[in-house]
Amino acid sequence: MRNELNKTIVNGFVKAINDHDVNEIVKLMSEDHIFIDAMDNKSVGKKGMKEAWEGYYELFPDYQIEISDITGNESVIGLFGYVNATYKNLTNDLNSNFWRIPASWKAIVENNKIKHWQVYCDYTNLLKIINKNK
Repeated sequence: MRNELNKTIVNGFVKAINDHDVNEIVKLMSEDHIFIDAMDNKSVGKKGMKEAWEGYYELFPDYQIEISDITGNESVIGLFGYVNATYKNLTNDLNSNFWRIPASWKAIVENNKIKHWQVYCDYTNLLKIINKNK
C-alpha cells in the first residue's frame, strides 16, 4: 500500500516537472531534499531549488520527462524512459537544438515528500548542442 502511495507522489512530481510548475515541484520536496543531476552535481536542501528549476526551464523551455516504466519498494522508486527538450530555441532550425535521450531516475520518498531525486542519462549530445551555440 505504501509503495502505491509513493508512486503516486513521484508521479505528481513528474507531472509538476512536465507542467513546469516550479511552485508545485518545490512543494513536493522535503526540506532536506537531495538533487543529483546526470553529471553528479549535487544540491542539498530545498532552498535554492526553485531558482535552479526556473533556470533550467529558461535553458530548455519545452523540457519533458517521458516515463515508460516505474518500479519500487517501500521508499525507493525507479523510473525509466526518456527526457527531451530544445536548447533555448536559439536557431530557426529547432531540430538542430532538440535532444531526446534515454534516462532513468531514482526517487526516495520520505514522509510523503521527495527526499531524493537523481537523474541518470548520457548528456554527450546535449553538451555538443550547448557548445555549438556558444
